[in-house]
Amino acid sequence: MKNDNRSQDHRSDDSQDQPEEFVIGRHPVVAALKSENPVNKLFIQSGIKDDDNIISEIMKLAHKKRLVISKVPKQKLDKLSNNQNHQGVVLSIAAFKYATIDDLFANAKKQAVEPFFVILDNIEDPHNLGSIIRTADAAGVSGIIIPKHRAVGLTATVSKTSAGAIERVPVARVTNLSATIKELKQRGMWVFGTDVSGTDYRRWDAKGSIAVIIGNEGKGISPLLKKQVDEMLTIPMVGDIQSLNASVAASILIYQGFNSRHPLSK
Repeated sequence: MKNDNRSQDHRSDDSQDQPEEFVIGRHPVVAALKSENPVNKLFIQSGIKDDDNIISEIMKLAHKKRLVISKVPKQKLDKLSNNQNHQGVVLSIAAFKYATIDDLFANAKKQAVEPFFVILDNIEDPHNLGSIIRTADAAGVSGIIIPKHRAVGLTATVSKTSAGAIERVPVARVTNLSATIKELKQRGMWVFGTDVSGTDYRRWDAKGSIAVIIGNEGKGISPLLKKQVDEMLTIPMVGDIQSLNASVAASILIYQGFNSRHPLSK
């Protein structure tokens, strides 16, 4: 990321047009099995060792859901996971379900906090998205908003990188980010962006109902969205490199938001 009309339809996409997905890796599979999201079938590598007893936990959760459990050779799991590190377990699930904007506000109410959203402007790398979701979960972010077009969506790679956080942080996918931001502001939110010039992020007061925009890995925040931002934030850099990876920049800002909203007691 470079330090650089109300929505006509801000509802989430219907997942029915998406293919079957796979959750890979032990901890992500445990999180998926503990969630209320529909799951289809569990694949376990034949003869896999269970030194940490997580495979046993996965089996118990799968039996509880009355899933079909297939013991298969490693080559089968390699194929299902597209040769990613599956750790001997792959879970077949229905396509990842997207939340609505209303769901994000409802989640904040459930958390008993003022809404804190992260808006991702055309993030393309699934590892970045997964890492951002993981950080958002750790810091109590109420939800994430991504665009439907020209950006990565929820995939098996995102799920694996998020270490299961994808099951706990609602992600809304919208057709028009600009219109959605207008709606958020109508609903009382302050919207912050990131740029090479702006307020030092360490001075950011993130109390109240807020959203922060993280820009595309190469282009930063689009000019249209910059015009809608209430305040720009900048991350000071003293080295030769004057940009940060999108997930790193997101983590810095998310935790500054956390610090502002949850100050240490004196």
